[in-house]
Amino acid sequence: MGTPTIRLEYDRRKRASATKEGSVELRIVYNRRPYYVSTGVRVLPKQWRRGQVVNRLDAYELQRTLDMYVAKARRIINDLTEKGELDMATVTAEISGRQKKEASKNVVKEKLLMDYFRERAEVRKYGRTEDSCERYDRFLRWFEAWGGMMTFEDITELKVVEMDKALAGMKPYSKWNNYHRFLNSFILDAINDGLLRKNPYKSIHIVRENGEDSLAKFLTREEFRRIEELKPTTTYLRHARDLFVFQTYTCLSYTDLASFDATRIKKVNGRSVYVGRRGKTNQEYTFMLLEPALQILRKYSYRLPIMTNQKYNEYIKALAGSAKIDKPVSSHWARHTGATMMLNAGVNMEVVAKILGHSSTKITRRVYAKLLDETVTDAMAAVEGQLL
Repeated sequence: MGTPTIRLEYDRRKRASATKEGSVELRIVYNRRPYYVSTGVRVLPKQWRRGQVVNRLDAYELQRTLDMYVAKARRIINDLTEKGELDMATVTAEISGRQKKEASKNVVKEKLLMDYFRERAEVRKYGRTEDSCERYDRFLRWFEAWGGMMTFEDITELKVVEMDKALAGMKPYSKWNNYHRFLNSFILDAINDGLLRKNPYKSIHIVRENGEDSLAKFLTREEFRRIEELKPTTTYLRHARDLFVFQTYTCLSYTDLASFDATRIKKVNGRSVYVGRRGKTNQEYTFMLLEPALQILRKYSYRLPIMTNQKYNEYIKALAGSAKIDKPVSSHWARHTGATMMLNAGVNMEVVAKILGHSSTKITRRVYAKLLDETVTDAMAAVEGQLL
């Protein structure tokens, strides 16, 4: 008897098309017989290349989920082989999370976490934006592939720590907002439903890297000017430079930049005004298109040269290097740079909150609190000689 081989297989049933997603499955071959396990990941043909997810905003997260499924399958096969209990029905059942523990001497089947989490996700997704729904689905795919918690008894401080270690390599902000936050919300639901007594997150310090740290992620006005005035030698770099400049003058996130629709521009007192809703929160935002932003729109006949966030960030880093800026600049820096420039120019906090799509000025003040402190200090320092 040989050793099972594992690989990812895309669109096994040949149902995908240019507009229809195909499923990615685990293909396990044992004794020349193939076995398939669904991963829950579905992508278009153009988003699958050489066994990897590409050309998607969430490509990294989806690929991480697939890698976790492969690792989980190897772990299960190795464990069963060591016990001399290798059986493909058991392997596929455990990978799929169908193995259930006995709840009593009467062998009552205990409800799996995944079953409960999926039910709660359907409730929590109701009425939310497509982007928010996808975040829930992304977490569920990753959590199931990780397989570290199977039942409510597994929800302990140590298991949460294990989960945090499994997310090693990700930035704290991303770990919390894309993974821990969702688990925590499901745990709170379970406590309300009487299925759990204690929330392990109350005893563990998970670094969240809250919005206050966002302030380090902006360019000074002089640094921004250097990027704005660059003359890139390639088309892609010119596109990236123009997108970054447009993003800075509009304070759009990458998601909202990618969905920018010029037909939403309307005239108000002779000015071009754009009204949209944030893909992340569905919160309405409004801003006037300043002349530099309008120039870029005219240059591309009001259709921005959008590229994947991954490529965009690569080009931004190249632009920063050409501009002699020694900072890890990314697309999100444009949003913060634009906001800091407006606040430093004296734009009212409520106006900036409306431009950013924040639901209240409290969020804006929290994110930019350090900036406001520094602005006050700089302003007072400038007149110190005249006061003393």
